[in-house]
Amino acid sequence: MGADKVTVAMTGGATGIGAAIRQQLLAAGHRVIVVDIRDADVVADLSTAAGRQQAIAGIQALAPEGLDGFVPCAGLGPHVQPHSLVTRVNYFGALATIEGLRGLLAKRKGTVVLVSSNSASMPGLDKRYLELLKAGDETAACAHIDTLDGHNAYAGSKYALTCWMRRNSAAWAAQGIRMNAVAPGITKTPLTDTATQSADFGEAMKAFAASVPVGRVGQPEDIANAVCFLLSPQAAFICGSVLFVDGGHDAMLRPDAF
Repeated sequence: MGADKVTVAMTGGATGIGAAIRQQLLAAGHRVIVVDIRDADVVADLSTAAGRQQAIAGIQALAPEGLDGFVPCAGLGPHVQPHSLVTRVNYFGALATIEGLRGLLAKRKGTVVLVSSNSASMPGLDKRYLELLKAGDETAACAHIDTLDGHNAYAGSKYALTCWMRRNSAAWAAQGIRMNAVAPGITKTPLTDTATQSADFGEAMKAFAASVPVGRVGQPEDIANAVCFLLSPQAAFICGSVLFVDGGHDAMLRPDAF
């Protein structure tokens, strides 16, 4: 962020990428309001409608003057069961908090940085699931994803969330709110460690890690660097964009798509 001290709210700030973002913002002297399921300024479960409202109300109470930034970072990986829990947190939880904080962000012409994934752009996602997400039908989307697999649950939720950001970025910019997304590749976090150790995803995760063009997996600080840049005045003309922070994976897998 810039030299001026600002107030940023975020979800999922207790561990992994979220913790790294929080640490960078605090180190720069900014105020950070964290929502998480435990050990947070606002304790809330984003898988439920009541928890989402609790998160929004908690942030509103702590920052009635408005927000300079919001990072909906809370998320669950493809190994989590049931798959619908991934859908509820990654898509509907993120979207509810973003929309619920729009008024606070407009007060201070704030910035939103969503956390997508480089898996969101990979082909083969279930079209019906994506349609239900975009239609906002949480009940039907959750019922459908529970008949599918964890990859669709995770990558599909990130794809739909990124599409929502792209479709709404112009309207929000008219209020002075910039929205962008980062798309991390494989990053060493408790979430990916658990997925790597799982029977369903372990081998694929290891192969994916070995194929990163720059020769290593990401660290939470790599993603935090990008998020903090997009929150900052240095990114003032960046709006509606997706920044891949994945060691070159997206370019390798989709060289002609950008």
